[in-house]
Amino acid sequence: MKRRVVITGIGTINSIGKDAASTWSAVVEGRHGVAPISHYDTSGRRVTLAAEVKDYDPENYFSGKEARHLDPYIQFALVAAREALADAGDLAVDPYRLGTIIASGIGGLSTIEKEDRRVAPDNKFDRVTPYFIPMVISNMGAAHVAMLAGAKGPSMSVATACASSTTAVGQGFRMIRDGYQDAMLVGGCEASITPLAIGGFTAMRALHMGADPDRASIPFDQDRSGFVMGEGAAVLVLEEADRAQARGAKIYAELVGYGESCDAHHITAPAEDGEAAAKAIRQALDESGLTPADVDYINAHGTSTPLNDQIESRVFNRAFAGQVPLVSSTKALTGHLLGAVGALESLICAQALVHNYAPGQFGTAQQDPACPVPLAKGGEPVAAALTNTLGFGGHNACLVLKKWEGCHA
Repeated sequence: MKRRVVITGIGTINSIGKDAASTWSAVVEGRHGVAPISHYDTSGRRVTLAAEVKDYDPENYFSGKEARHLDPYIQFALVAAREALADAGDLAVDPYRLGTIIASGIGGLSTIEKEDRRVAPDNKFDRVTPYFIPMVISNMGAAHVAMLAGAKGPSMSVATACASSTTAVGQGFRMIRDGYQDAMLVGGCEASITPLAIGGFTAMRALHMGADPDRASIPFDQDRSGFVMGEGAAVLVLEEADRAQARGAKIYAELVGYGESCDAHHITAPAEDGEAAAKAIRQALDESGLTPADVDYINAHGTSTPLNDQIESRVFNRAFAGQVPLVSSTKALTGHLLGAVGALESLICAQALVHNYAPGQFGTAQQDPACPVPLAKGGEPVAAALTNTLGFGGHNACLVLKKWEGCHA
């Protein structure tokens, strides 16, 4: 018999909140985190806005030495994981039955850029910090979280572009459901508001290039023109339901379905027919035991790019046979955290279920007729939610969560 899986701890740091509670408050209030970039001088650059973590001082979380030896993407993972572990309480789990899957789409890009500047003028490679490799490789978020938690079960990072942390949550769900682990720390971390990353996405014409933060990330709006880069991390504690109940854990929501597929179509553009992405949604629904009509709310990928929002709307109409539930994209508030965004949106869905409150579609003034989906106004009741992500390379991943209903019948 497959085991039930629940969320018993949540933690995050992102542009709208330095913890889960403040993040949820910002979601309810519709308070976005988009502002002029402060990480570097944007003079003469076409992209000047991003969704940075505000007033972040590493030494509020780490010693000076630790901060110097941890890339920001790892720092964010640890901040989120500390909160999630504290929130979950004493897991009382065999360390070999506790695993970690912490995704990152890019890894330590800011360290790569910094160290490259150190060696470029004179080509003296021995000037590179000896911590360079463990600061930049993308598995180190998972490794550091495992060390923090004393988790000796499987520890890994996955990289499926913007779907990375949805994949991490889904794979962790399967490990517990199928009996391989009793608890998992899953999530994603990203810190890519850097000149090189912003330059690369600018060259692709993927980013919003305007100067008004309030009209920057506007998913499904007819005037949308590109996504806004975000940063941060989100970590969830997943646990087998019976043991969570036995130890008196607070339960946010139940994970009931996961689906994944690949368009096998293009390196960046989603397939126009939307069939593979719709297939992932159908897989997740089939696994959940829910019907399409049971889903109350979808947290969409909704990047605010012309192509994504139009095709994703087509995906939803295919998957739900034209009867699409209420939709919103919280990237209107948080920006796009690349490999960390799926975990953050899963965390937001879990909070929506606890509070029985669908996040509204903020920032969208005039819905594009090419995106025919019903947009949430905010506050509608939610008993079952779906979160959807699409990644470069055609990676599609989808999770279904529902309100916790207690013991088996």
